[in-house]
Amino acid sequence: MTPRTLAEGHAQPRNNFNLIRLVAAWLVIYGHSYAVTASGGQDLLLQLVRIKFAGGIAVDMFFVISGFLIAASLERNRLPGYLAARALRIFPALIVCVALSVLVLGPLLSTAADYWRSPITWKYLSANALLSRDTQYFLPGVFETLPSHAINGSLWSLPIEVRLYLWLALIGLLRLLPRLRFNLLCLGLLVFGYAKYGGQSLSPEKINWLYCTAYFLTGSLAWVNRDRVPLRGWLLVAVLALAALLRDSSYYYLGYFVALSYTTLFLAFVPKLPQIRRTDLSYGLYLYGWPAQQLVQYYAPSTGPLMNTLWATLIAGTLAALSWHVVERPALRLKSRFGGRSDPHAPAAVEDAAVAPATAQRE
Repeated sequence: MTPRTLAEGHAQPRNNFNLIRLVAAWLVIYGHSYAVTASGGQDLLLQLVRIKFAGGIAVDMFFVISGFLIAASLERNRLPGYLAARALRIFPALIVCVALSVLVLGPLLSTAADYWRSPITWKYLSANALLSRDTQYFLPGVFETLPSHAINGSLWSLPIEVRLYLWLALIGLLRLLPRLRFNLLCLGLLVFGYAKYGGQSLSPEKINWLYCTAYFLTGSLAWVNRDRVPLRGWLLVAVLALAALLRDSSYYYLGYFVALSYTTLFLAFVPKLPQIRRTDLSYGLYLYGWPAQQLVQYYAPSTGPLMNTLWATLIAGTLAALSWHVVERPALRLKSRFGGRSDPHAPAAVEDAAVAPATAQRE
């Protein structure tokens, strides 16, 4: 049966969140390949959309999905279970990835004689493993001959993601999650944001924070109003057409925002798409995508964007599979010990796998 609202779609025993996230995680690798190889040119999605490259589009989709699923998790869980589920989803795989970068990748490739004594090494480990606001991108003597020296340029969005989890938890504690209150709160935040930041020249970091927050809240709004959000093919065509008509105007960002958000949620409940029920490799693909691309560039510097994407996908995909089976899935099984409740309507891998893969290239 084709669902007519988000509520009907969510009530069905299948959805496409895992598939969308996996494709989006691959788009991050594809989008980054042009920056990693310094080959110039634009990826196909940037040529089509103009204002966002492939990785940026993927990030936007992930934050919409995250807002939707995390609001659902907060609604069905007590606060300890909610926080435990979030921590178990984010930190185990992240800590392993950061540790491998510092303890394995760095020593093997570093040209710095003081690698182990350098405070930069240990700041990279502590700041990134604990998701400090001050994300660290470099290790002494590693990748210094490459176009980009970053070890993992995709880590910037995770501190934003975790802080949004905490802000949403606070909203729940203040009993502002019911529909009318949450809708009014989001309207108030929109007015406040426009009054405070409208017309200003903002730093890339501030812009990233504002956009990620906007997409996350849009996903949460969709969850809270799920029985009132229609899923119609004609409406999808309408929002895409509106974005196309606004393409050369100053309102194009608004058209893109609406089209991206609605398209993401629409695709999540389209029947008969290939379904991935019990494996979610998207987070691991995100975590290891950039380091894999840097390794390909390091050992094969003449490789262009497409071949870099191919080889990095194979390397990162292998590491993502290991991460899922050895780290992520065992960690998620622990959430019941903290009172975490799974969504009875979601495939097993979707229940608490709502992390947002990200990209370091700001377009």
